[in-house]
Amino acid sequence: MLGEPHDLLHEFPELTGKIASMRAANPVFEHLMTDYDDLDARVRQLEELGIPVADETIEELKKERLALKDRLYTFLRT
Repeated sequence: MLGEPHDLLHEFPELTGKIASMRAANPVFEHLMTDYDDLDARVRQLEELGIPVADETIEELKKERLALKDRLYTFLRT
């Protein structure tokens, strides 16, 4: 769905406290979160504004976002 929120607080609302504490305490996690948030904002902007972009480009951005989400979730599971 276009413009659907994919930030981690929407994806994992039950982990809100853990996300906040890890973001404050773990610089690697904070860096990955910043990268994820920036990429998510970029994808949503492309989708919502209808900016012309090749299908392959948007799919690659979505794959990159998913890979970052997987890495962040690995941190959250520990």
